[in-house]
Amino acid sequence: MKVFVIGIGLIGGSFAIDIKAAFNEAEIYGIDKNEEHLDKAISLGLIDKKSNFSALDQADIVITSIPVDVTVKILPEILDKINDECLVFDVGSTKMKLCNSVSDHPKRRNYLAAHPIAGTEFSGPQAAIANLYRGKTNIICEVEKTAFKLQERGMEIFTRLGMRIRYMDPASHDKHIAYVSHLSHISSFMLGKTVIEKEKNERDIFDMAGSGFASTVRLAKSSPEMWAPIFKHNKENVIETLNEYIANLTQFKELMEEDNFVEIYKEMEDTNHIKTILKGIS
Repeated sequence: MKVFVIGIGLIGGSFAIDIKAAFNEAEIYGIDKNEEHLDKAISLGLIDKKSNFSALDQADIVITSIPVDVTVKILPEILDKINDECLVFDVGSTKMKLCNSVSDHPKRRNYLAAHPIAGTEFSGPQAAIANLYRGKTNIICEVEKTAFKLQERGMEIFTRLGMRIRYMDPASHDKHIAYVSHLSHISSFMLGKTVIEKEKNERDIFDMAGSGFASTVRLAKSSPEMWAPIFKHNKENVIETLNEYIANLTQFKELMEEDNFVEIYKEMEDTNHIKTILKGIS
């Protein structure tokens, strides 16, 4: 099984590791605009060989793990080059624009729109880790538009990697993911920005930062190259979530100004319910 991974970073590299472990016959080929990434991926044993787009006709599986704005541009080109039996799936955090970009493509049946909910704040091939996807949810959109035998091939990969499957339409996916992922990243980036700006005048601030700050701002270490295109692709949904978030922050500030700490306590107590909702999520 010849697997071509386009984009050898955390996500693509982790797929490469786990597919090699799960499929003895798998040969992993890497495609990346960054030659150093390819060299590093080979030295780490993530991929077997470097490759390029002209060789995609040899692929059994193509995984695109690059920023969503680039994926939208090259996904039709990938489908142009593959053979009729090849499965292509992406890992993008937005789905509507990707699905629309190939909706009328002659090989739409070869594409499976996927979004594994997994990752860390680190990037590059050195960030790839084994079992990143085990126990994680993989959202599949428009599964009915993918050829059944290629659906089966994709599901075999996801199952062997230990993923849970959830089906969703692209519009619902993009709306929901704006709340549970995109807003979290924006909050983290802006918290980091606020503290960095304050630290210019108060040099001791980071000496006082504990594990709570570190965990809250962790996502601010994520790659802007990946996240700026995600926010652009999902602009309308992200703005909606920001409006709601800002409204809640404003309300909290007003309660502080009014010395209404009874209501603040109640707000926090009600929000504690999230512990039940998120129970079991690591």
